[in-house]
Amino acid sequence: MEVMEILKKYSESIDHEIEEALSTITPLNLYESSNHLIKAGGKKIRPALAVLTCEVVGGKAEYALKTAAAIELIHTFSLIHDDIMDKDDMRRGKSSVHVIWGEPMAILAGDTLFSKAFETVIRTRIDDSSYKRVIKALDTVVDSCIKICEGQACDMSFEGKFEVSEAEYMNMIYKKTAALIAAATKGGAIIGGGNPEEVAALEEYGKLIGLAFQIQDDYLDVVSDEESLGKPVGSDIVEGKMTLMVVKALEKASPEDKEKLISILKENNPDGVGEAIAIFEKYGSLQYTHKVALDNVRKAKELLDIFDDSEAKDALILLADYVLERQN
Repeated sequence: MEVMEILKKYSESIDHEIEEALSTITPLNLYESSNHLIKAGGKKIRPALAVLTCEVVGGKAEYALKTAAAIELIHTFSLIHDDIMDKDDMRRGKSSVHVIWGEPMAILAGDTLFSKAFETVIRTRIDDSSYKRVIKALDTVVDSCIKICEGQACDMSFEGKFEVSEAEYMNMIYKKTAALIAAATKGGAIIGGGNPEEVAALEEYGKLIGLAFQIQDDYLDVVSDEESLGKPVGSDIVEGKMTLMVVKALEKASPEDKEKLISILKENNPDGVGEAIAIFEKYGSLQYTHKVALDNVRKAKELLDIFDDSEAKDALILLADYVLERQN
């Protein structure tokens, strides 16, 4: 089975859960703004992971659908607020929520999705004895929301700061990106009735592929082409973002090259992209970044060895590989 087939297999049921959750929102402009990015599409990798991890521990797919929908609602909430903070006008090929409805309504739309996520998990019904699983899944979702906010705050604190360690950077991307993916894989495993060893393994699997996902994003920004990326190559460099490549290059560079790279990152000028990439190559930070992403995916797949062979396990292996194979 191909990755897109796997994602499509669950997307209709997940979309139905999301539709049901949002159907009661009033007034109309809040409903439409809350729904805007959801209707714009998205691969729905995170909710698919919640369903697959439920299945791999022996649970039924339908048990995890509400947790999966909640994960997608939180992801969408974070995108709406990110676009406001970053002043990004486009998302998924459409105008951002704040561009169409204004910032106050966009903030409300994000807050509504955030709240609906918790309501959705609470409405999970498996059997009379499973309420403890639902509470644990809810706790997992709540914790990921706190981490997303902490990660965003860390990322903002890195702006204009060029003494960021690799450990600080990895902690930031864990909280900002990987925590929600880990919540999807852990939440699915809990809802499916996984034992503590299985839940821990699947949470770590989610964390590792989440880290690899963000690191690969950083890597693609430099090594891909504009058509595949859907944005100019090196846009992270132009925006002066701290990425693993930048962190590693600054750690290893000579004083002269370090000064040059910092100067390029401060300039916000596309003309410096080629020179920055040359510095990355000189100090091996491109290769290092790619190796870290590869290692994380390899370790993530090894964690699946404790599970019996199944379609769900095969799909989790494919999704781990997809993190590195995608081009955007």
